Amino acid sequence: MSAAITRDEVAHLARLARLAVTDAELDVFAGQLDVILGSVARVGEVAADDIPPTSHSVPLENVFRADVLRPGLSQEQALSGAPASEDGRFRVPQILGEEA
Repeated sequence: MSAAITRDEVAHLARLARLAVTDAELDVFAGQLDVILGSVARVGEVAADDIPPTSHSVPLENVFRADVLRPGLSQEQALSGAPASEDGRFRVPQILGEEA
């Protein structure tokens, strides 16, 4: 069985990705990538036409609740617990020393 990816192809990919790879690393990476590509090919052989493609092994469902408009606090209610307010807004201590 021939390799799915050659050492030269790995070297080419490393150059494209601007990765500094030693000769020893090229041999290791070529072997590892060959195993990975072989495994992916085996999965492709097993996949039947009646199985829809998916990105997860477990079906995912949106668990968010419906976005329903609900009444909230009025401006006066929201400011009622504030230590200080001014012109209908929260008043906070000045931190930058600049005038607003």
